[in-house]
Amino acid sequence: MLPIDVSAAANMQSQLLLREDPELAAVYAQLRELDPAGHRFATVLRDTIDQLLNGEVTGRFDWKTLFKTEKTHAGTVVEINLQREFKFDDGTDMDYQIAGFDVDCKYSQQFGGWMIPPEAVGHLCLLVWADDYTSRWSAGLLRIVPEWLNSGNNRDLKLTVKAAHRNKILWLWHDAELPENVLLHMPAADRQAVFGYSSGQARLNELFRRAQKRRIGRNVVRTVAQQKDYMKRVRGNGGARSALQREGILIMGDYDSHRQVAAQLQLPVPREGEFVSVRVAEAKLETASLPGVILDGRRWVVASPADAVQPAPALPLHTK
Repeated sequence: MLPIDVSAAANMQSQLLLREDPELAAVYAQLRELDPAGHRFATVLRDTIDQLLNGEVTGRFDWKTLFKTEKTHAGTVVEINLQREFKFDDGTDMDYQIAGFDVDCKYSQQFGGWMIPPEAVGHLCLLVWADDYTSRWSAGLLRIVPEWLNSGNNRDLKLTVKAAHRNKILWLWHDAELPENVLLHMPAADRQAVFGYSSGQARLNELFRRAQKRRIGRNVVRTVAQQKDYMKRVRGNGGARSALQREGILIMGDYDSHRQVAAQLQLPVPREGEFVSVRVAEAKLETASLPGVILDGRRWVVASPADAVQPAPALPLHTK
């Protein structure tokens, strides 16, 4: 968290930028209205990184394993996916038209590494950054002013924003949470155990055993299963949910009824396309004060390592 004086100064700078540039203010207001909490932006960035990794086909989960050409293509894919999500009109000279004004879109996996083409000078730019290793992302607006740029030494004369002038960026969301790439952030031993199985179903079972109490996205499931019917491999009737039930493990999905179970157990609540697994135990006198949930007519709490393994109860019927 920023110190109060730094945060106040940043807010004063933002207010100054909004007052001095009505076009900037209009685009800022439009984007904040479309995505007040930044969840849609964050989802697009998560999905774009996963799209580039193409885990279902390649088994990749680490940005460093992308080919150079794939990394170069990332900015274009982010630009396309943001336009698809928010239905921005095509710009006249730049990528988009937002609130009636041309806006260019530039993405960088390295903070501050946005490459600004000479034709963007004078226009508004939407600067986007995401880092899978820190699980953080930012998006802000900048009016491209020549004095704020480093001169381009590359063949196409693209420019970068001088570090001293990054305070001119009007942040829509700054250093926000990027949905976690669970495979990337798992301990190496756990990851090796997951991928040690030849069967996609066995790999998924191991994933939900080892990555408990964490949101696991659909693309992680797809990468681990490497099968077209990967979602079937999570559900009951032969999937991970029924296979792990006898080990006391619940796998909650994005159904409202499952989200309520996760909330009552004070676990991360699955968002759209996500799952959360946890081993539970029937509440005893000494665990009666822990957060719990009534399932199958009994009260259940998150199991401790000392709790004996017992079959998990059935989850409530699916509702959205």
